[in-house]
Amino acid sequence: MSTSSLLKKVRKIEIKTRGLSNHIFAGEYNTAFKGKGMAFSEVREYQSGDDVRSIDWNVTARYNSPYIKVFEEEREMTVMLLVDVSGSGNFGTKQQFKREIATELSAVLAFSAIKNNDKVGVIFFSDIIEEFIPPKKGKSHILRIIRQILSFKPQNKKTNISQAIEYFNNVMKKRCICFILSDYISSSFEKPLRVASKKHDVVALKVSDKREKTIPNIGIVPFKDSETEKVILLDTSSKLVRETFQKKQKEKQSEIEKLFPRCGVDLININTGEDYVKPLINFFKNRDRRR
Repeated sequence: MSTSSLLKKVRKIEIKTRGLSNHIFAGEYNTAFKGKGMAFSEVREYQSGDDVRSIDWNVTARYNSPYIKVFEEEREMTVMLLVDVSGSGNFGTKQQFKREIATELSAVLAFSAIKNNDKVGVIFFSDIIEEFIPPKKGKSHILRIIRQILSFKPQNKKTNISQAIEYFNNVMKKRCICFILSDYISSSFEKPLRVASKKHDVVALKVSDKREKTIPNIGIVPFKDSETEKVILLDTSSKLVRETFQKKQKEKQSEIEKLFPRCGVDLININTGEDYVKPLINFFKNRDRRR
């Protein structure tokens, strides 16, 4: 991709996603992800009705009069995007590839975060940690992230979500909001996900394509695995083949939908060719009601 075409794509995504963030998501995001921690603000003299548990005994002893610690809700947060850049993202049968949807979702979340004065960082992963961009504030930082997602050429094509979450657990010591954007064509990541959700606020965004769930009757077709590059011939005219494929995909989806709640993680399902605004807004609103 040339520099000029890359900049045009970045600008197009910025205009679209920034508008969504400003007019739709900023308020919803702010409500759904209020600062949960309490930061020390000041000490002041004790007043009738104050909680005695807030008394600062050191200051009280110094001035021979009761003083209490005042805390304020922490508003500034850190948002981490864990973005799957493996080969399976380069698939899509409806308007956009899964990777393009993931780019727009990342941009929407990032612009919503900086609107709230939060820091944003990214971990790009395949079956290795491809790149880590530490959290920072500002529009120029967000545009750099979008450029990276659009132009990023991963070293590897396979997926290892478990390793990505373990890396995240190691580098992010303070509590943050973590969005994991992937198609979740990977397994055995429950243990590190449980660890992450105990310390951080974790949200999974599963980006799928309808042809990963069902296949049409179009005769004998070569299917290529975009991660292993293995090719198999499939007779899609066979009803048994189509039904078996659909059954296995339903089982995988059911497994995923049970796994995330079990780990205390919210799941948002996004499909290519469908508007992602509605599922995002529904998620933010439902989350706010649960608070």
